[in-house]
Amino acid sequence: SREGAVRLIVVKMALTTKRFGTARTPYKFKMALSITRNVNRLFRVVQINAARRRRLCAAGAPGKKGPAVGRVFSGIQPTGVPHLGNYLGALESWVTLQDEYSSVLYSIVDLHSITQPQDPQRLRDNILDMAASLLACGIDPARAVLFQQSVVQEHAELCWILGCLTSLPRLRHLPQWKMKSKQKSEGSVGLYTYPVLQAADILLYKSTHVPVGEDQVQHLELAQNLARVFNTRYGPVFPQPRALLSSTQKVKSLRDPSSKMSKSDPQTLATIFLTDTPDDIVLKIRRAVTDFTSEVTFDPENRPGVANLVSLHAAVTGRTVDEVVGLSVGLDTGEYKGVVAEAVVERLRPIRTEIQRLRADRAYLHSVLEQGAETARCLATMVMEEVRKRVGFS
Repeated sequence: SREGAVRLIVVKMALTTKRFGTARTPYKFKMALSITRNVNRLFRVVQINAARRRRLCAAGAPGKKGPAVGRVFSGIQPTGVPHLGNYLGALESWVTLQDEYSSVLYSIVDLHSITQPQDPQRLRDNILDMAASLLACGIDPARAVLFQQSVVQEHAELCWILGCLTSLPRLRHLPQWKMKSKQKSEGSVGLYTYPVLQAADILLYKSTHVPVGEDQVQHLELAQNLARVFNTRYGPVFPQPRALLSSTQKVKSLRDPSSKMSKSDPQTLATIFLTDTPDDIVLKIRRAVTDFTSEVTFDPENRPGVANLVSLHAAVTGRTVDEVVGLSVGLDTGEYKGVVAEAVVERLRPIRTEIQRLRADRAYLHSVLEQGAETARCLATMVMEEVRKRVGFS
């Protein structure tokens, strides 16, 4: 098989590396090492393609129940390494959806990110950091299409067409504009039409399901509305995308449990990132805001700080809130913080290690995004050909 052949090459290259790995032949050593690394990358690509073939064959096997018919789409901005709230609130469910649906696309939505000022080099680094983070969390290129939004130009084209079907009052009342425009004296056109681009992202692939948080439901409703408007005016093209609401409670800020955990929080101890060291995590949880009652209970209204730790503990261990509270009988909140910190450290340890490994292999990250973009572009091109005919462009 091709995989067996590549494995044999990898072994031969490793032996070559050992043979030439002496101080007297540094050039040959470097050359052998470089060849080995390139073959390893080739092996990964072969593995991905083979897994895709096995998945398609399994889905078509008689008598075997495959994943649900439908297409899932979701996007995430490249704003650096995700935090624990991102992981528990979205990325964990993204991983699960790979096995539940026959077609899954996840996009690093860099077009959305420039509604705020961005340093170009920092943005490039953030895109790769996000790719590394998604892969480390369990996104599998053999089961999901992972790609960079801006390299598929059809996103912007469909956004313009849908923008011509969207009224100003409809956008003015969406939460994205109301929240962000208040933070500044005025907002950009890009910020104002941000939800239209979100709708284009979803409809471009004829997505049937979209994992969203409760704060994004109104934006999904815009996509549903635009699908209806387009279909009514030009003929049936787009399905009505349905929301897949996360069952995980939002992770709150460790320093202000009245607000959600955020990357932009000015308090450095408020947010746990997936790349935080064990010492960082222990410190942040030890400094988490609680109250003067020592008993561990779950009362979000009267004891939001302790309730946040209980929710966090339950989420990282896979237990229910009641189970976590029951296991914490006899502990005061100080001792309980140590228990929560240990659970979070153990949950994030393999993810942190894998992010570090993938960050060091930028060529592999580029190859994954390029392969994903090819697949996404193929799907987008077919849909846009249909859209252009309906609109009258061709």
